[in-house]
Amino acid sequence: MSRYGAVKDIVDSSFPSSDIPDACTPLHLNLVARHGTRSPTKKRMRELEKLASHIRELVKEANYNNVSLQKVPAWLQQWESPWKGKLKGGQLDRKGEEELYQLGIRVRERFPDIFNEEYHPDVYPIRTTHVPRASTSAVAFGMGLFSGKGSLGPGFHQAFAVTTESRASDIILRFFDSCQTYKDYRKNHELAVNKMKEPILVEITSALVKRYEFKFTIHDISSLWFLCKQESSLLDITDQACSLFSPTEVALLEWMDDLEVFILKGYGNALNYRIGVPLLKDVVQSMDQAIKAKEDNHAPGSYEKARLRFAHAETVVPFSCLLGLFLEGSDFERIQKEEPLNLPPKPPQNRKWRGSIVAPFAGNNMLVLYSCPANFSSKYAVQVIHNEHPIPIPGCDGTDFCPFEVFKERIVRPHLKHDYNTLCNVNLDHSKQKPETSKL
Repeated sequence: MSRYGAVKDIVDSSFPSSDIPDACTPLHLNLVARHGTRSPTKKRMRELEKLASHIRELVKEANYNNVSLQKVPAWLQQWESPWKGKLKGGQLDRKGEEELYQLGIRVRERFPDIFNEEYHPDVYPIRTTHVPRASTSAVAFGMGLFSGKGSLGPGFHQAFAVTTESRASDIILRFFDSCQTYKDYRKNHELAVNKMKEPILVEITSALVKRYEFKFTIHDISSLWFLCKQESSLLDITDQACSLFSPTEVALLEWMDDLEVFILKGYGNALNYRIGVPLLKDVVQSMDQAIKAKEDNHAPGSYEKARLRFAHAETVVPFSCLLGLFLEGSDFERIQKEEPLNLPPKPPQNRKWRGSIVAPFAGNNMLVLYSCPANFSSKYAVQVIHNEHPIPIPGCDGTDFCPFEVFKERIVRPHLKHDYNTLCNVNLDHSKQKPETSKL
């Protein structure tokens, strides 16, 4: 739930990105992005109103019993939810619009060889899920990407097409929503995840009750942690809910969130990302088509140069897993053998898996296909870029620049044995599987 600007430049400083030869030129770009920063959903807004109501009750009770509130921050005693009375939720926030607009501008500036054609929807197709915050993100990105390229208004805006799929049939960007097996798995294991989180919340609740001499409940602490993330990402406030927690407690709460993402969306169960294979196929198909167009000497402007997709964390996280990103040590080999992975290590141990970096608001993966001269070891290569930074691919010997055939053989091919329709057939016994992690 992190805002993009706060985390996009958090990278592994020990990783030296590849020096791509000048003779290699970008041929095609795939983008898979999460929607930008959004307002809380209606369910979450109601949760915050319940929190405000309970805080008022505790303050009233303390006053009635002449209990000192000296240690309780003044803001909390008077707090009301900033979203009180709002009837709608979950829409893209202005900050989210700006995130995607600026991302569009930066992508065009970074890859001028790709975005040098006159706009046509077949050359630069933009695809999004049916959810408004995703389609609005696509529009904001397109406004940045094509800014100054059209003829509309004083800003010379370019009109452009955005294609959405129906909720029932979108197995490329909302594969998680069309797969009953996955929905059953998630429903069956959310309770287990909550049980894992409980000891952390109990420990932190006890600490805050003692620190502020206030009768917080475990539900209060859970809601205050959510409020902290909302205040920091949407309102630029870090001295209220976030200040209630010590740095050690924040680290534990972040780890708690990371466990949930890992188990329910990431490497915690192979089903989570295997159902994303239709998206992976779509990405590779677009690159194969770009290569064919080049080999057949198609005229510039007659073939696709970028495929731009806007979706959700439930899309970006599994896609990152399919690429093998953010793995520890020998985990890539274990995944290839379909062996279970350990959970992300608990603080203060270091870990690569952080949900706030894997899929923040506007988080994205770009796969850039390069064409290289015939005298190079590989005529075509792929660079993987996460949140605008090159990232090591374990399947490509830990580099970010991978020969295309090696990428297909080591990264893509092992996943292709899993058929989406077979995985998601509710008559199969997948829904009764335990998550593929050694500690749940």
